[in-house]
Amino acid sequence: MKHLLDQISAEEIERAVELCRSHKNFDENTMFINISLVEQEKEQIRTFKSGDDFPRTLRIRGIDSNGDGGFVVIVDMKANEISSFDRVSKEAQVPYSFAEVFMAIELTKADNDYQEALKKRGISDLDLVQIDPWPAGGIVHESIKKGHRALKTISFLKENETDNGYAKPINGVISHVDLTLQKVTHVEDHGVVPLPKAHARYDSDSQSNLRELPKKIDITQPEGPGFKVDGNLISWEGWQVRVSVNPDEGPVLHQLSLNGRSILHRMALSDMVVPYGTADPMHTWKAVHDGTEYGFGSLVNSLTLGCDCLGEIHYLDANMLMFDGSVNTIENAICIHEEDYGIQWKHSDMNGGANEVRRSRRLVISSIATIGNYDYGLFWYLYLDGNIQCEVKLTGIVGISAYDEKIHRDDQDFRITDELVSPVHQHLFCVRLDWDLEGDNNQLFETNIETLPISDENPDGMQVRVVSTHLKKESEAKRDISPSSSRVWKIINANKTNSYGLPVGYKLLPGNTPTLLAHPDSPPGIRASFSKHNLWATPFHEDEQAAGGQFSVMHSGEGGLDDITASDRDISECDLVTWHTFGVTHVPRPEDWPVMPVEYCGFHLIPVGFFDKNPTINLPPTCKGNSKSNKEN
Repeated sequence: MKHLLDQISAEEIERAVELCRSHKNFDENTMFINISLVEQEKEQIRTFKSGDDFPRTLRIRGIDSNGDGGFVVIVDMKANEISSFDRVSKEAQVPYSFAEVFMAIELTKADNDYQEALKKRGISDLDLVQIDPWPAGGIVHESIKKGHRALKTISFLKENETDNGYAKPINGVISHVDLTLQKVTHVEDHGVVPLPKAHARYDSDSQSNLRELPKKIDITQPEGPGFKVDGNLISWEGWQVRVSVNPDEGPVLHQLSLNGRSILHRMALSDMVVPYGTADPMHTWKAVHDGTEYGFGSLVNSLTLGCDCLGEIHYLDANMLMFDGSVNTIENAICIHEEDYGIQWKHSDMNGGANEVRRSRRLVISSIATIGNYDYGLFWYLYLDGNIQCEVKLTGIVGISAYDEKIHRDDQDFRITDELVSPVHQHLFCVRLDWDLEGDNNQLFETNIETLPISDENPDGMQVRVVSTHLKKESEAKRDISPSSSRVWKIINANKTNSYGLPVGYKLLPGNTPTLLAHPDSPPGIRASFSKHNLWATPFHEDEQAAGGQFSVMHSGEGGLDDITASDRDISECDLVTWHTFGVTHVPRPEDWPVMPVEYCGFHLIPVGFFDKNPTINLPPTCKGNSKSNKEN
């Protein structure tokens, strides 16, 4: 290890597991959930220099024979010992393990009531039944004892092993699996609905009429890529950032700086929730925390060259701890590459002067996670002009039911085929932004544009003004977007100024993004309190990393942003953390089937007074280059 924030190696995982197994509290029935780096104090990270000695501490989470929420082990790798072995409360539990997911599938298939429900629908071959386990928290069936770990399962029928089972949902059947007792406690049966007849295979071989392949586009960099990678440190056009994969959060960006000037200490996806808005019994209970209940990072794909990423690529692998203590190395978990991004700036002088244009490009840091039927691409972009962008790309397969006129409503459940409907639902993400804008004394402002009334001073009614409000308390920083007032939020360092005496800053420019549509007192309103506002702000605290609470499995809402901000702390000038909730409200359409085209959401961070002028004014021209025209012979 060369740096405090280096990714966890396979050797470290093996040694940490060995230490855990040798501990007096180790249980022979232990199932490991994940392993993550315990990050050192910010000041230690900030002042670290190459060659310095540093601690190395890892966190292992798992479950065992104890009927509680699991355990958390802290491993001191330098001392080669277990620092602590703590139990987790039943009220908020460690994430699900892959072993529990497989267990829920097998227990469901073996259950007599479940088999009888399938027989009513003419299904006897269980080998062709696809079972999807879903987190059971939020709306917990009465058959599940309080504090027990549980999953709900829904089912689909495949025509063969490689078929897309989602085309044939087995409506009405929901199994409740008590993982603590290792048994199915109840099988709901809401009545038989005929299985859809049409398949929905999406592989190329299953398409009857493939269009012609578009003309080839080659993206080459004959001189090699413009970025350098040293371990997990990426350097590009003045930018520096460290990238790693956390099992809950997915990609984490650390120590983001530009031209040696610090901007952010840490940014990552903190939590997310997917609430469904239908009375359909197959979906009405769904409000899954995809990231923290299953692990966004644990489920990242191994990316494919030329498909997931295009160009001159550098990959980072990620090592994950499996339930049996083995190491799963996800190759190509993070993709790093450059993209041309059109015009950076241009002006044609109509008075006979210069005609100047410069090209933009961006550095792309991306990963894709598959969680059940959905696929989420998380993309971070760094631009030549100091802009930072977070973009989530949503694709995969929508949640569906076989159409039943007795159940489905045309204002909740939308026909995507003659036989299938998909309910309205939301995908709401919360990104945690731990600021270090030229130091750790930062301030938060909100700016709105106000229209001035018609008066003698404003006879045509065209004048507006910018109103800037300093948000000084956590309660004041619970804010929502306002497109009508062009609302943005600005983070500044009042102690650092540009050459005009203005404080250096960055603004958070949100997209046209929703907040939670379910009632604030609904299960997702309580368990995913971060989804109720687009902006939250807190003073930094090392234990406040999770927008929905440190442990989200089976929890009732403990530890989320509502609780974190309950004391209404002062944020007027502090080591500032902002939390931004964004996402999409998805009203399904036929074009979303059988696989949904990518839908985009996200936000920008844009320098405001951070520079004295356009930071790309010194870009050299690159006209013509390898481009070709119909005017050329």
